[in-house]
Amino acid sequence: MDMRPLGRSGLTIAPLVFGGNVFGWTADEPTSFALLDAFVDAGFNAIDTADVYSAWAPGNSGGESESVIGRWLKANPAKREKVLILTKVGSEMGPGKKGLSSRWIATAVEDSLRRLQTDVIDLYQSHWPDTDTPYEETLGAYAKLIQAGKVRAIGTSNLNADQLGQSLTVAKQKGLPRYETLQPEYNLYDRASYDGPLRDLAMREGLGVITYFSLASGFLSGKYRSKADLGQSQRGDRVAKYLDDRGLRILAALDQVASGISAKPAEVALAWLMAREGVTAPIASATSRAQLDSLVKAAHLKLSPEAIKVLDQASA
Repeated sequence: MDMRPLGRSGLTIAPLVFGGNVFGWTADEPTSFALLDAFVDAGFNAIDTADVYSAWAPGNSGGESESVIGRWLKANPAKREKVLILTKVGSEMGPGKKGLSSRWIATAVEDSLRRLQTDVIDLYQSHWPDTDTPYEETLGAYAKLIQAGKVRAIGTSNLNADQLGQSLTVAKQKGLPRYETLQPEYNLYDRASYDGPLRDLAMREGLGVITYFSLASGFLSGKYRSKADLGQSQRGDRVAKYLDDRGLRILAALDQVASGISAKPAEVALAWLMAREGVTAPIASATSRAQLDSLVKAAHLKLSPEAIKVLDQASA
């Protein structure tokens, strides 16, 4: 397996990260356990979640995904040494329970550690920008967690180039730990917010980059070709915006490349991300063994320069 560094953290990951947003939502606990087992057995080692997953599901309040992962780790203690647990802090977990203040981080990390049933979080990520809290306060809170052995490295998500640059400057000036990773929304369709200054900065600073919505909420799987297809899943309402001329052009390019290498469009879309300079690994989720097998195949696909050019041009 091609192991890739996460910034200067000393951590390395396989080129695909399992998205834990489905645990406690569209994947029940037995299914989640089976998928995690198969993922690790296939040679992958990074599982991404967040404290707030999956609060949006009826009857949930957040913490469900971490709790499922924690019970899986407890049932499989030998696998803790084989996996990196990536979680996040900052989304609202109740009144006054959100953001990146030192007070909330100190509380939230204990909640996550308890749910995950582990002594250390391998990568702790700031989920959203918090304009009410100075970077020095947030990074100082993380420094204490690293010194206490509760967190190994830190990352961030959803920052723009100016915000990320400011955080890196503060870390350097104040002698604080820097964000070693960035988690942007990025895929063949959604390229504008990462391509450009943000990607340039991440590459220049040698950050690990873990992309989310890597399949554009399932659009790049090719199963949504018209508005009539949107009722196929719980995420259909998120996909409508992709059904424009550019989206259909991207699907046609994925079909073209996939047919030439006996692959599925989703596998090609993930392989494009894995081959993209400035991307360490995409996050992708699965709710069935067939979907997981497809993710495994994607990680072993090698796209030709010609195939990458076809995809680049269609998504430009």
